[in-house]
Amino acid sequence: MKNIAVILSGCGFLDGSEITEAISTLVAIGQRGAEYRCFAPNRDAPETNHLTQQPTGHKRNVMQEAARIARGEIRPLEDLAVKDFDALAMPGGYGAALHLSDFAQKGSGGVVDPQVLRIVNEFHEARKPIAAICIAPAIMALAFGKQGVNVTIGDDQATASEIEKTGARHASCAVEKFVVDSANRVITTPAYMYGTAKPHQIFEGIGGAIDALLKMA
Repeated sequence: MKNIAVILSGCGFLDGSEITEAISTLVAIGQRGAEYRCFAPNRDAPETNHLTQQPTGHKRNVMQEAARIARGEIRPLEDLAVKDFDALAMPGGYGAALHLSDFAQKGSGGVVDPQVLRIVNEFHEARKPIAAICIAPAIMALAFGKQGVNVTIGDDQATASEIEKTGARHASCAVEKFVVDSANRVITTPAYMYGTAKPHQIFEGIGGAIDALLKMA
């Protein structure tokens, strides 16, 4: 049975993992007979009110927030040992560009969180596949842009332009579809980069990406 590591970045699309994307990822993995284990950064980060979409001035712990999605079954990133897993999945949400990298603030000039960078590099070096969803493909661009990694974030031209500045290649893609870079073993799907997408469309795109991930694992 294949075992997938899933990296979450909080809970809520404005300051953490997008919940529909995260749950779609976990459901898709389970439907296909695989297992998963969730991980997240164990640190505090600014909180956003998802009703007003404004900062609250307070902070919340990223891992504690992600535990809401994982039903408490979550570990810090430092505990993720690549040898224990066949593949990696990274749901999106703004947290991926805030807590797993600083792409939200710096775009193509940003960097990946050191623990996340360790993890994605180790998966890459072990030729174990990675699925990145929504804005998480920006992490693939920051990490593997110099290798010409091929990714999608849908059809947002401004974000695609920043991604391509890293050396990565961007492919336009519908919400229900996904892009496979066989050489770099990276699968990406746009999900809620299409802000008006419906949950069933998100699930379809993520389901296809997880299919591809497990076939490659």
